Amino acid sequence: MEPKDTENAGSPLWMVSQAPALNELVMALKAARAELESGTAKRLEFSRTKLSQARSEFSAMIRRGEQDLHALAGLLSKQLLGTFGLRSSAIGEIERTRERFTITVDVTEDEVARSTDLDLGTRILARLAIADQRGWMRAALVSNVVEYEPTGPNPFNVYRVLTRIKAEEEIWNKVVDELFDLDRIVLRDKQLQHLSRYVKDVFGIKVVVGAEEDAYRLQEQLLSLTFSPAVLESRGLPSDELHQRLQFVESKDYLQRPSRKQSGWTALKSVVHWAGKTFEIQVQPLSNFLHERERLTRESHASFKSTRERVRDEVAQRLPLFGFYRALLKWLFLDPSSEAPHQEGVDVVLVD
Repeated sequence: MEPKDTENAGSPLWMVSQAPALNELVMALKAARAELESGTAKRLEFSRTKLSQARSEFSAMIRRGEQDLHALAGLLSKQLLGTFGLRSSAIGEIERTRERFTITVDVTEDEVARSTDLDLGTRILARLAIADQRGWMRAALVSNVVEYEPTGPNPFNVYRVLTRIKAEEEIWNKVVDELFDLDRIVLRDKQLQHLSRYVKDVFGIKVVVGAEEDAYRLQEQLLSLTFSPAVLESRGLPSDELHQRLQFVESKDYLQRPSRKQSGWTALKSVVHWAGKTFEIQVQPLSNFLHERERLTRESHASFKSTRERVRDEVAQRLPLFGFYRALLKWLFLDPSSEAPHQEGVDVVLVD
Protein backbone atom coordinates (compact mmCIF):
# COMPACT_ATOMS: atom_id res chain seq x y z
CA MET A 1 0.00 0.00 0.00
CA GLU A 2 1.53 3.26 -1.13
CA PRO A 3 0.98 6.52 0.74
CA LYS A 4 -2.25 8.12 -0.44
CA ASP A 5 -0.93 11.61 0.18
CA THR A 6 0.96 12.82 -2.87
CA GLU A 7 2.90 15.47 -0.95
CA ASN A 8 4.42 12.87 1.38
CA ALA A 9 4.82 10.16 -1.27
CA GLY A 10 7.97 11.74 -2.71
CA SER A 11 9.73 12.46 0.56
CA PRO A 12 12.83 10.49 1.64
CA LEU A 13 11.06 8.97 4.64
CA TRP A 14 7.96 7.67 2.91
CA MET A 15 9.79 6.40 -0.18
CA VAL A 16 11.78 3.97 1.96
CA SER A 17 9.22 1.18 1.99
CA GLN A 18 5.56 0.21 2.12
CA ALA A 19 4.01 0.61 5.55
CA PRO A 20 0.20 0.39 5.62
CA ALA A 21 -0.39 0.94 9.34
CA LEU A 22 2.10 3.82 9.51
CA ASN A 23 0.63 5.43 6.40
CA GLU A 24 -2.87 5.06 7.85
CA LEU A 25 -1.73 6.78 11.05
CA VAL A 26 -0.09 9.60 9.10
CA MET A 27 -3.20 10.17 7.00
CA ALA A 28 -5.37 10.25 10.14
CA LEU A 29 -3.02 12.73 11.81
CA LYS A 30 -2.97 14.88 8.68
CA ALA A 31 -6.77 14.96 8.57
CA ALA A 32 -6.89 15.79 12.28
CA ARG A 33 -4.43 18.64 11.75
CA ALA A 34 -6.76 20.21 9.17
CA GLU A 35 -9.69 19.94 11.59
CA LEU A 36 -7.64 21.39 14.45
CA GLU A 37 -6.58 24.34 12.31
CA SER A 38 -10.19 24.99 11.31
CA GLY A 39 -11.42 24.61 14.90
CA THR A 40 -13.76 21.69 14.12
CA ALA A 41 -11.84 18.88 15.86
CA LYS A 42 -13.27 17.89 19.26
CA ARG A 43 -11.94 14.34 19.74
CA LEU A 44 -8.76 12.55 18.60
CA GLU A 45 -9.10 8.77 18.90
CA PHE A 46 -6.25 6.27 18.46
CA SER A 47 -6.09 2.48 18.49
CA ARG A 48 -3.42 0.87 20.70
CA THR A 49 -3.21 -2.10 18.32
CA LYS A 50 -2.68 0.06 15.25
CA LEU A 51 -0.10 2.18 17.06
CA SER A 52 1.88 -0.96 17.86
CA GLN A 53 1.72 -2.00 14.20
CA ALA A 54 2.84 1.45 13.08
CA ARG A 55 5.88 1.34 15.39
CA SER A 56 6.86 -2.08 14.06
CA GLU A 57 6.49 -0.96 10.46
CA PHE A 58 8.56 2.14 11.07
CA SER A 59 11.44 0.08 12.50
CA ALA A 60 11.29 -2.44 9.64
CA MET A 61 11.11 0.27 7.00
CA ILE A 62 14.13 2.11 8.38
CA ARG A 63 16.05 -1.18 8.53
CA ARG A 64 15.34 -1.90 4.85
CA GLY A 65 16.25 1.65 3.92
CA GLU A 66 19.58 1.31 5.70
CA GLN A 67 20.31 -1.93 3.87
CA ASP A 68 19.71 -0.12 0.57
CA LEU A 69 21.97 2.70 1.76
CA HIS A 70 24.86 0.31 2.35
CA ALA A 71 24.19 -1.47 -0.93
CA LEU A 72 24.65 1.86 -2.73
CA ALA A 73 27.67 2.82 -0.62
CA GLY A 74 29.28 -0.54 -1.41
CA LEU A 75 28.67 -0.08 -5.12
CA LEU A 76 30.10 3.46 -5.10
CA SER A 77 33.12 2.30 -3.13
CA LYS A 78 33.76 -0.57 -5.54
CA GLN A 79 33.49 1.81 -8.50
CA LEU A 80 35.52 4.68 -7.04
CA LEU A 81 38.00 2.97 -4.70
CA GLY A 82 38.55 -0.45 -6.22
CA THR A 83 39.47 -2.40 -3.10
CA PHE A 84 38.46 -1.11 0.31
CA GLY A 85 38.07 -1.95 3.97
CA LEU A 86 35.23 -1.09 6.34
CA ARG A 87 35.40 0.61 9.74
CA SER A 88 32.73 1.65 12.20
CA SER A 89 33.53 4.91 14.00
CA ALA A 90 31.53 5.77 17.11
CA ILE A 91 31.64 9.10 18.91
CA GLY A 92 30.78 8.61 22.57
CA GLU A 93 30.13 10.99 25.44
CA ILE A 94 30.96 10.13 29.07
CA GLU A 95 27.75 10.80 30.96
CA ARG A 96 29.27 12.26 34.13
CA THR A 97 31.94 14.51 32.61
CA ARG A 98 30.46 15.16 29.12
CA GLU A 99 33.87 14.45 27.61
CA ARG A 100 33.71 13.12 24.06
CA PHE A 101 35.88 10.56 22.33
CA THR A 102 36.03 8.58 19.07
CA ILE A 103 36.64 4.84 18.85
CA THR A 104 36.99 2.97 15.56
CA VAL A 105 36.87 -0.78 14.88
CA ASP A 106 37.13 -2.86 11.72
CA VAL A 107 33.89 -4.43 10.50
CA THR A 108 32.87 -6.63 7.58
CA GLU A 109 30.21 -6.07 4.93
CA ASP A 110 28.29 -8.98 6.47
CA GLU A 111 28.26 -7.25 9.86
CA VAL A 112 27.06 -4.03 8.26
CA ALA A 113 24.29 -5.90 6.41
CA ARG A 114 23.09 -7.58 9.61
CA SER A 115 23.14 -4.53 11.91
CA THR A 116 21.96 -0.95 11.87
CA ASP A 117 24.59 1.77 12.14
CA LEU A 118 23.14 2.62 15.55
CA ASP A 119 23.49 -0.99 16.71
CA LEU A 120 27.11 -1.07 15.54
CA GLY A 121 27.96 2.06 17.52
CA THR A 122 26.14 0.83 20.61
CA ARG A 123 28.01 -2.49 20.53
CA ILE A 124 31.34 -0.69 20.19
CA LEU A 125 30.68 1.41 23.30
CA ALA A 126 29.44 -1.65 25.20
CA ARG A 127 32.98 -3.08 24.96
CA LEU A 128 34.39 -0.16 26.93
CA ALA A 129 35.02 0.13 30.65
CA ILE A 130 35.56 3.73 31.78
CA ALA A 131 36.64 4.69 35.26
CA ASP A 132 38.21 7.51 37.23
CA GLN A 133 39.06 7.95 40.90
CA ARG A 134 35.34 8.26 41.74
CA GLY A 135 34.34 4.96 40.10
CA TRP A 136 32.93 3.54 36.91
CA MET A 137 31.19 5.71 34.31
CA ARG A 138 28.89 5.00 31.37
CA ALA A 139 29.22 6.44 27.86
CA ALA A 140 26.33 7.40 25.59
CA LEU A 141 26.44 7.19 21.80
CA VAL A 142 26.53 10.60 20.09
CA SER A 143 27.08 9.47 16.51
CA ASN A 144 28.17 6.44 14.52
CA VAL A 145 29.21 6.19 10.87
CA VAL A 146 30.38 3.31 8.70
CA GLU A 147 33.44 4.26 6.67
CA TYR A 148 34.58 2.62 3.42
CA GLU A 149 38.33 3.27 3.18
CA PRO A 150 40.54 2.63 0.10
CA THR A 151 43.42 0.20 0.47
CA GLY A 152 45.45 2.11 -2.13
CA PRO A 153 45.47 5.18 -4.40
CA ASN A 154 42.47 5.76 -6.68
CA PRO A 155 41.89 7.95 -9.77
CA PHE A 156 39.49 10.35 -8.06
CA ASN A 157 41.57 11.06 -4.95
CA VAL A 158 38.79 9.72 -2.70
CA TYR A 159 39.88 9.32 0.93
CA ARG A 160 36.76 7.58 2.18
CA VAL A 161 33.05 6.97 1.65
CA LEU A 162 30.79 7.25 4.69
CA THR A 163 27.17 6.42 5.40
CA ARG A 164 25.02 8.52 7.67
CA ILE A 165 21.42 8.08 8.73
CA LYS A 166 19.00 10.26 10.62
CA ALA A 167 16.72 7.30 11.18
CA GLU A 168 17.69 7.03 14.83
CA GLU A 169 15.46 10.02 15.42
CA GLU A 170 12.47 9.20 17.58
CA ILE A 171 9.46 8.18 15.52
CA TRP A 172 7.28 11.02 16.83
CA ASN A 173 9.77 13.61 15.61
CA LYS A 174 10.04 12.08 12.15
CA VAL A 175 6.27 11.79 11.70
CA VAL A 176 5.66 15.37 12.81
CA ASP A 177 8.49 16.62 10.55
CA GLU A 178 6.75 15.02 7.58
CA LEU A 179 3.23 16.14 8.51
CA PHE A 180 4.28 19.78 8.80
CA ASP A 181 6.93 19.63 6.03
CA LEU A 182 9.56 20.90 8.44
CA ASP A 183 12.18 21.35 5.74
CA ARG A 184 9.94 23.75 3.82
CA ILE A 185 9.19 25.73 6.98
CA VAL A 186 12.89 26.08 7.76
CA LEU A 187 13.80 27.11 4.23
CA ARG A 188 11.03 29.72 4.21
CA ASP A 189 12.07 31.25 7.56
CA LYS A 190 15.17 33.43 7.08
CA GLN A 191 16.19 33.02 10.72
CA LEU A 192 16.23 29.21 10.35
CA GLN A 193 17.57 28.83 6.80
CA HIS A 194 21.14 28.23 7.94
CA LEU A 195 19.93 25.12 9.81
CA SER A 196 18.18 23.54 6.81
CA ARG A 197 20.82 20.85 6.30
CA TYR A 198 19.89 19.31 9.66
CA VAL A 199 16.33 18.41 8.75
CA LYS A 200 15.97 17.37 5.11
CA ASP A 201 17.50 14.00 4.36
CA VAL A 202 17.15 10.63 6.07
CA PHE A 203 19.75 8.41 4.38
CA GLY A 204 23.03 9.98 3.31
CA ILE A 205 26.39 9.12 1.77
CA LYS A 206 29.44 11.35 2.09
CA VAL A 207 32.42 11.05 -0.26
CA VAL A 208 35.57 12.72 1.08
CA VAL A 209 38.09 13.87 -1.53
CA GLY A 210 41.41 15.68 -1.34
CA ALA A 211 40.58 19.20 -2.49
CA GLU A 212 37.82 21.32 -4.06
CA GLU A 213 38.95 20.55 -7.61
CA ASP A 214 38.68 16.84 -6.80
CA ALA A 215 35.13 17.42 -5.56
CA TYR A 216 34.03 18.99 -8.86
CA ARG A 217 35.77 16.28 -10.88
CA LEU A 218 34.07 13.53 -8.88
CA GLN A 219 30.66 15.24 -9.12
CA GLU A 220 30.92 15.11 -12.91
CA GLN A 221 31.78 11.42 -12.69
CA LEU A 222 28.76 10.70 -10.50
CA LEU A 223 26.42 12.41 -12.97
CA SER A 224 27.35 9.89 -15.67
CA LEU A 225 28.13 6.90 -13.45
CA THR A 226 26.82 3.50 -14.56
CA PHE A 227 26.93 0.25 -12.59
CA SER A 228 27.38 -2.66 -14.98
CA PRO A 229 25.09 -5.71 -14.78
CA ALA A 230 28.11 -7.85 -13.84
CA VAL A 231 29.01 -5.61 -10.88
CA LEU A 232 25.40 -5.48 -9.69
CA GLU A 233 24.98 -9.24 -9.93
CA SER A 234 28.28 -9.83 -8.11
CA ARG A 235 26.83 -7.93 -5.15
CA GLY A 236 23.49 -9.72 -5.28
CA LEU A 237 21.56 -6.79 -6.77
CA PRO A 238 19.15 -6.66 -9.74
CA SER A 239 20.70 -5.46 -13.00
CA ASP A 240 17.70 -3.37 -14.06
CA GLU A 241 17.68 0.31 -15.01
CA LEU A 242 16.69 1.42 -11.49
CA HIS A 243 19.95 -0.03 -10.12
CA GLN A 244 22.31 0.85 -12.98
CA ARG A 245 22.23 4.64 -12.66
CA LEU A 246 21.82 7.46 -10.16
CA GLN A 247 18.93 9.73 -11.05
CA PHE A 248 19.82 13.23 -9.83
CA VAL A 249 16.86 15.15 -8.44
CA GLU A 250 18.76 18.26 -7.36
CA SER A 251 22.34 19.40 -6.81
CA LYS A 252 23.61 22.39 -4.84
CA ASP A 253 27.10 23.88 -4.63
CA TYR A 254 27.92 24.82 -1.03
CA LEU A 255 31.64 25.08 -1.81
CA GLN A 256 31.35 28.53 -3.37
CA ARG A 257 28.45 30.11 -1.47
CA PRO A 258 29.46 33.30 0.43
CA SER A 259 27.68 32.10 3.60
CA ARG A 260 29.58 28.84 3.84
CA LYS A 261 32.09 30.15 6.40
CA GLN A 262 29.37 31.00 8.91
CA SER A 263 28.86 27.33 9.75
CA GLY A 264 32.24 26.05 8.59
CA TRP A 265 30.50 23.42 6.45
CA THR A 266 31.13 23.07 2.70
CA ALA A 267 30.20 20.36 0.20
CA LEU A 268 28.60 19.58 -3.11
CA LYS A 269 25.19 18.26 -2.07
CA SER A 270 22.85 16.20 -4.26
CA VAL A 271 19.59 14.32 -3.82
CA VAL A 272 19.37 11.18 -5.97
CA HIS A 273 16.98 8.34 -6.69
CA TRP A 274 18.45 4.85 -6.84
CA ALA A 275 16.64 1.51 -6.77
CA GLY A 276 13.37 3.36 -6.14
CA LYS A 277 14.70 5.06 -2.99
CA THR A 278 15.90 8.59 -2.22
CA PHE A 279 19.38 9.37 -0.89
CA GLU A 280 21.55 12.41 -0.27
CA ILE A 281 25.13 12.37 -1.56
CA GLN A 282 27.67 14.90 -0.32
CA VAL A 283 31.10 15.37 -1.88
CA GLN A 284 33.34 17.13 0.65
CA PRO A 285 37.00 18.20 0.68
CA LEU A 286 39.17 16.49 3.30
CA SER A 287 40.10 19.64 5.24
CA ASN A 288 36.46 20.52 5.83
CA PHE A 289 35.54 16.95 6.73
CA LEU A 290 38.25 16.86 9.40
CA HIS A 291 37.10 20.23 10.75
CA GLU A 292 33.52 18.99 10.94
CA ARG A 293 34.55 15.74 12.65
CA GLU A 294 36.66 17.64 15.20
CA ARG A 295 33.76 19.96 16.01
CA LEU A 296 31.43 17.01 16.52
CA THR A 297 33.94 15.34 18.83
CA ARG A 298 34.44 18.43 21.00
CA GLU A 299 32.47 18.53 24.22
CA SER A 300 31.24 22.07 23.55
CA HIS A 301 29.72 21.27 20.16
CA ALA A 302 26.06 20.26 19.94
CA SER A 303 25.51 17.09 17.93
CA PHE A 304 23.34 16.91 14.81
CA LYS A 305 20.56 15.46 16.95
CA SER A 306 20.54 18.29 19.48
CA THR A 307 20.71 20.86 16.67
CA ARG A 308 17.64 19.32 15.05
CA GLU A 309 15.91 19.54 18.42
CA ARG A 310 16.70 23.26 18.54
CA VAL A 311 15.22 23.67 15.06
CA ARG A 312 12.03 21.94 16.16
CA ASP A 313 11.81 24.00 19.34
CA GLU A 314 12.05 27.24 17.37
CA VAL A 315 9.42 26.08 14.87
CA ALA A 316 7.11 25.12 17.77
CA GLN A 317 7.36 28.67 19.12
CA ARG A 318 6.22 30.02 15.76
CA LEU A 319 3.64 27.27 15.16
CA PRO A 320 1.99 26.05 18.41
CA LEU A 321 0.16 23.20 16.65
CA PHE A 322 3.55 21.76 15.64
CA GLY A 323 4.50 21.73 19.32
CA PHE A 324 1.22 20.02 20.27
CA TYR A 325 1.74 17.34 17.65
CA ARG A 326 5.25 16.65 18.93
CA ALA A 327 3.86 16.18 22.44
CA LEU A 328 0.98 14.07 21.08
CA LEU A 329 3.18 11.69 19.09
CA LYS A 330 5.70 11.39 21.91
CA TRP A 331 2.86 10.51 24.30
CA LEU A 332 1.35 7.97 21.89
CA PHE A 333 4.59 6.13 21.24
CA LEU A 334 6.45 6.50 24.51
CA ASP A 335 4.09 6.67 27.47
CA PRO A 336 0.34 6.58 26.68
CA SER A 337 -0.35 5.55 30.29
CA SER A 338 0.54 9.08 31.42
CA GLU A 339 -1.67 12.13 31.08
CA ALA A 340 -2.39 13.06 27.47
CA PRO A 341 -1.06 16.39 26.15
CA HIS A 342 -3.51 19.27 26.37
CA GLN A 343 -5.05 21.15 23.49
CA GLU A 344 -7.91 23.49 24.31
CA GLY A 345 -11.30 22.07 23.28
CA VAL A 346 -9.92 18.66 22.22
CA ASP A 347 -10.20 15.24 23.91
CA VAL A 348 -7.38 12.76 23.17
CA VAL A 349 -8.53 9.14 23.63
CA LEU A 350 -6.92 5.67 23.30
CA VAL A 351 -9.16 2.70 22.45
CA ASP A 352 -8.85 -1.14 22.61
